[in-house]
Amino acid sequence: MKSEKKFTPLVLDSTDLHLLDLLQRDASLSNQALAAEVRTSPATCLRRVKRMVDARVIERRVALLSPEQFGAGLTAVAEVTLDRQGAEHLAAFEARAVAEVAVQQCYRVSPGPDFILVLQVPDMAAYDTLVQRLFTQDANVRNVKAFFSVKRAKFEAAIALPGRVPRMAAAMAVKKAT
Repeated sequence: MKSEKKFTPLVLDSTDLHLLDLLQRDASLSNQALAAEVRTSPATCLRRVKRMVDARVIERRVALLSPEQFGAGLTAVAEVTLDRQGAEHLAAFEARAVAEVAVQQCYRVSPGPDFILVLQVPDMAAYDTLVQRLFTQDANVRNVKAFFSVKRAKFEAAIALPGRVPRMAAAMAVKKAT
């Protein structure tokens, strides 16, 4: 009998959480800068970050680009309902959606529609082309309801970390104290 490897969550201490907080804000910080900020040696800092990468606590480090700088100024959020929701139908649509460059985020959701997609395209003509390719040509897509962004008030990729004071709350506390 093949034994399954059990997932053991990585135990993170306050230094690990501080490192994660810093990296979420700016993943381009050098190891030396990170070590100085968390008050550890560069070797210890590097070892901790590597351990979190190996454990997939840190999935990847990326640069967030401005969509407008690259002509991708139209953001749409689409609710997609499939006609048939069998596991193979859900998996097939999901595979097609994640393969599309214009699909930035893809979520299976419940209740309501089957998927929520966040789409980034240059303009309405590009959106229409995407609709034809992703939704219309798929006989299993029953309904698509799209919402178009007129203003992005917030875009944040950071996750709230246990024991870390969110930046806004920390700024408000300092303001009240003065």
